[in-house]
Amino acid sequence: MTDEVAPNGHSEGPRPDEGEESINGWRAFATLGQFLKDDGWYPTQLEEKTIYRVYFAGDNGELRCYAQIRIDLEQFIFYVIAPVKAPEEARGVVGEYINRANYGLRIGNFEIDYSDGEIRYKSSVDFENAILTSALVKNAIYPAVHTMDRYLPGMLGVMYGNKTPVEAIKEIES
Repeated sequence: MTDEVAPNGHSEGPRPDEGEESINGWRAFATLGQFLKDDGWYPTQLEEKTIYRVYFAGDNGELRCYAQIRIDLEQFIFYVIAPVKAPEEARGVVGEYINRANYGLRIGNFEIDYSDGEIRYKSSVDFENAILTSALVKNAIYPAVHTMDRYLPGMLGVMYGNKTPVEAIKEIES
């Protein structure tokens, strides 16, 4: 996900039951921004979008992240982008690796874009008819960045042919 092609924060069209944009969604966007500032994330809002870009310095590398509020759907989505893209010839085994990693994860999941090799971790909260709190934001963000950081060495090992997906997952999860 690059800044230019990041989701725009709006749905493709209005929902049938929706007249005006959600006050609750805009309140959530304000809560998200305040949490990110107060927690030391140094957020940058993407131009004209309800998306913040932030970075996380993990043990295994710096991770670019996007925190998005879907105003219309009342959803918070947090993406952690792997620092490297899977080469075309490695996307199959990397896909197997992330599927094995996903099995048993309780919060969020890994995704791979087979067209360009981008790998990301996604966590989300649906807050329709509820208030998005700082605690909910924190509980979505921190598991996501820690999970990407934890699984990144195995992902790189698989990506560059040093380990099989089975070996890499066994090493990380043991």
